[in-house]
Amino acid sequence: MSENVFHLHKHTDTPAAVDNAPTVLTVAPDAPPARPVPLWVRSGRAVKHAVTHERTRAAGRSVVRHGLYTFNGGRIVARRTWDGRTGARYERMIRAAEAAGNLEAAEEWEERLQRFRAARHHRRMDLLHSPVDAAKGVAVGAGMSIGVLVALGVVMAISTENVGHVVTPLSATIDFIALLIRIVQVVWGPAVTIGPFLALLAVWSVGRKQQAAPQWALPANVRNGEGEPITPSIVVKALRDLGVPALARAIKEMGDAGASMLGPITIAGCGVEVDVTLPSGVSTNEVQSKRRKLAENLTRHEHEVFITIPQAARTVRLWIADSGALDEPIGPSPLVTDETMTADYAKGKAPWGQDLRGDAAALSLYQRHLLITGLSNQGKTVALRSLALWLSLDRSVQFLMGDLKGVGDWAMFDGLATTLIQGPTDEHVIQVTEMVESAVDEMNRRIQAPPGTTFPPLIVLVDEAQVAFMCPAKDADKRPYGGSKANSRYFMAVRKIHNQGRAVNVLMWQGTQDPTNENLPKLVREGAHTRASLALGTESQARMALGDKAVDGGAAPNLLRPGLDRGTLVVASDGITIPAGQSSITVRTHYIDDDAATAITDRAKAMRDGVTTLHAIDRGEERDPLADIAAVIGDAPRVRTKDVLARLATRNPGAYGEWSFIDLKRVLDDAGAEPYKSDGVMVVARDRVARALANRDTDGSASAD
Repeated sequence: MSENVFHLHKHTDTPAAVDNAPTVLTVAPDAPPARPVPLWVRSGRAVKHAVTHERTRAAGRSVVRHGLYTFNGGRIVARRTWDGRTGARYERMIRAAEAAGNLEAAEEWEERLQRFRAARHHRRMDLLHSPVDAAKGVAVGAGMSIGVLVALGVVMAISTENVGHVVTPLSATIDFIALLIRIVQVVWGPAVTIGPFLALLAVWSVGRKQQAAPQWALPANVRNGEGEPITPSIVVKALRDLGVPALARAIKEMGDAGASMLGPITIAGCGVEVDVTLPSGVSTNEVQSKRRKLAENLTRHEHEVFITIPQAARTVRLWIADSGALDEPIGPSPLVTDETMTADYAKGKAPWGQDLRGDAAALSLYQRHLLITGLSNQGKTVALRSLALWLSLDRSVQFLMGDLKGVGDWAMFDGLATTLIQGPTDEHVIQVTEMVESAVDEMNRRIQAPPGTTFPPLIVLVDEAQVAFMCPAKDADKRPYGGSKANSRYFMAVRKIHNQGRAVNVLMWQGTQDPTNENLPKLVREGAHTRASLALGTESQARMALGDKAVDGGAAPNLLRPGLDRGTLVVASDGITIPAGQSSITVRTHYIDDDAATAITDRAKAMRDGVTTLHAIDRGEERDPLADIAAVIGDAPRVRTKDVLARLATRNPGAYGEWSFIDLKRVLDDAGAEPYKSDGVMVVARDRVARALANRDTDGSASAD
């Protein structure tokens, strides 16, 4: 009977019939039998499995590790012995001081070397005379000892009246020496046998303590090194293995004295800080460009090591976080925990978060334009909003706000901001542009005021400003609202505020995503006094966000981790305390959610007389001045006349931008709601205006009838 292979399969015509097809048994005649696997193949597979098995690899690493512990431990002991017997240590210190450019230290170590050599020469000269002196000492000591023993024997003989006791002490001493010799003879053999093993154990212990083996051969817990404390030797080794040839050669020549490059390692918040003076021939940017490798050499993640450039030449400042410390939250904002907190625009600072040292990071907003950038969903709006929330607690500050995202992130400012426009469409961009242009008109009015006039702060805030810059809409005169040309309305309005607004407390705040030349023009970027950036994608974006000076000084928002470092930003501003010699500072901002933000704005509204928020800009329609005056007064019992004029100008610059006190008084006098003095200042009463409106409407209705 021929060998047959039986096959089970299903007859199917369509894929849908696969599950319901009947199983049919068929026979394939004369099918070749399966060939057995050759023995040499099975043996090879077994050998490969044995070689690549984790136990085999672990055993191999263990053999290499302990062997190198012994070998390198012997090298360490030999080097220490050599250093103790020669002036090699002093010579290394001299070379290290010369490499660091510290000639005074080099001279001091050279003087120590001369003293060491003089003392060594004196000891060697003493050795030439020591054999004779030793022989004389032994002869004198032996003679005196024998005399003492004989005298002791004479005393014993007289006491016992036995002449034989004269030599008893001497013979006892000889017997004791013979016993010691026999003990040494017994112990010497095993000691000679065990001695080399004890010596190997000693050098192995030295090598193990110094971890004198490659990283791949060390145990897993040592290779990981999580939480390993930062010591001078660890920093020097990390720099030596950085892959900079000149740096590695200089450290090798210095030997262990490479630690002379380091300043004191000081505790700085949730990490440590150390200044490293680089040897001649090594530039600071060579170390900066290898941040990831340096962090890994220090057994840290890249985001846990920051490299900045202090004022000292050829020096880099390393801040090294405790392992995992930057992933811990920093706690609530003082705006949330302290319900009595108020703000002072001119003299105060906004509590924004903490720096890497763990110290409070506060930002002065006085007469500073602001720009915050970052990738989407990294906490840009929350960081910008927290500054506005603090400033809202200063009752003198006025807000014009445009939220071109329009999802309600700024809704709590309704009733606090004079204007609040929310939405992402072209129509919203048009409204925001006209809002910014009204701020320009207010700025021009303030500039033309008599010298010495003081003005309340006016914050013009636009979130998601890239939507405005990229808007394609044009007005009736074919002027684009977006873009960065001389006829672009939003761009030119922002530029005008940047140029002159600071002097009269009209400030521009913007938040934008992914800074590029298209969605954030160069002139607008450079017009901001305070520039901050969350995580970005590239170094070119970081330069656009913060400027070349900050990035060249070590600022690297492009190295922040998107998603993981949400709320962490790099700030370049003279309004925040930055360590001496640095051009930027990294801040971990407090997170204030919508509910907490609403509670803060409620406190701010309670401090004010009441603000009627506009959600659209009026465009030249026929105005009712008395109704507009009533609208800007809102729920306040009385408002100063100059504040009424400012609110009217913001509400409709075209109609009220040129108004003076005389124009306001004329309208109120005609309506019978004359302004009056209260506490020495002219005010407008809400009740008088409301009564005048009611009387006018009643008169109008009666006449109509």
